[in-house]
Amino acid sequence: MQDFIFLPSIFLPASARGFDYGPSPLMSTEGYKLVELANGHHAVYSAAYREAMHPGLGPAAEAEALYVRQLRIRERIREGAEPFVAWDVGLGAAANAIAVLRGTRDIACPLRLVSFDYTTEPLLFALENTKALGYLGGYESAARAILDRGQFQFADGAHEVIWQFHLGDFPTLLRLRRSSRVNEAQIKIKTGIRQSAIGNQSEPPHVGCHGFAAPHAILFDAYSPAKNPAMWTLPLFTNLFRQLDAARPCNLTTYSRSTMFRVTLLLAGFFVGRGVATGLKEETTVAANTLTLLDNPLDRNWLERAHRSGSAEPLHERVYRQARLSAASWEKLRAHPQFSSERSSRAEA
Repeated sequence: MQDFIFLPSIFLPASARGFDYGPSPLMSTEGYKLVELANGHHAVYSAAYREAMHPGLGPAAEAEALYVRQLRIRERIREGAEPFVAWDVGLGAAANAIAVLRGTRDIACPLRLVSFDYTTEPLLFALENTKALGYLGGYESAARAILDRGQFQFADGAHEVIWQFHLGDFPTLLRLRRSSRVNEAQIKIKTGIRQSAIGNQSEPPHVGCHGFAAPHAILFDAYSPAKNPAMWTLPLFTNLFRQLDAARPCNLTTYSRSTMFRVTLLLAGFFVGRGVATGLKEETTVAANTLTLLDNPLDRNWLERAHRSGSAEPLHERVYRQARLSAASWEKLRAHPQFSSERSSRAEA
């Protein structure tokens, strides 16, 4: 049976995607180069976006600190009784995905890693430069397999892994996932995902219509809002929040600490907190569908600063701009459970 990968509105088998390893316009890596960081490590630089991936500490250290440790992935896998599902939004050169694989391989719990990106080029470039980048060591074959087949099952240390790769426009995928009325059984037949590849278990009940499960953790790593506004809009994060299972605690982290982004997460339905410093960032952002996953949630002092900010209104379209909070957004923020519960606690005290 062929493996399938999602493209907006259609499914294509690997043989139709052009992912053989001969020359192909789909696999051009000319838009990327290696840059040396101040600490001597190398990172992948995109000429189109004029940004480097993991520009502070380098790919391995930054991915481990920002995503694996901050999301408490090791601890949460150990605490859970079901396969752990991580969404890797912005596969890029796969540093974040491989940090999760490497950081959890000693834990005997099945892992499902679901990666999304609109291009394969950064990972192909990284595979051409494995020695300089370093972090791909031991996972080259897995990375090549997801590019070739869209899904790869393998044993990694103490656990079994299913790594999926969905190629396409992520905002479009979320919209289609939400609105699709295609019969779920037909989709599973098309994708070839009839049973969990972990043992002989049936597919977990959280699997959605496109064959990937609701996440326990989300590694969000798109290019910056100014360069890639389509990935930072309120509609995108609203649709993302709707993919979560209310019965499955889920947290999300990314490098941005902007007021605009934090307001976006709050209005989408997330609880939001301050994240650790990493690389060039003095602070990052963590969000979740439950307050219990946040160590340092934003408080009403932050809310008042957001009200005064000149750049707090979320992006509603795929065009970057800065604006003060609208009256409607402000009222919704004030009514958010994160702040209304804080107000109630203070009143009781």
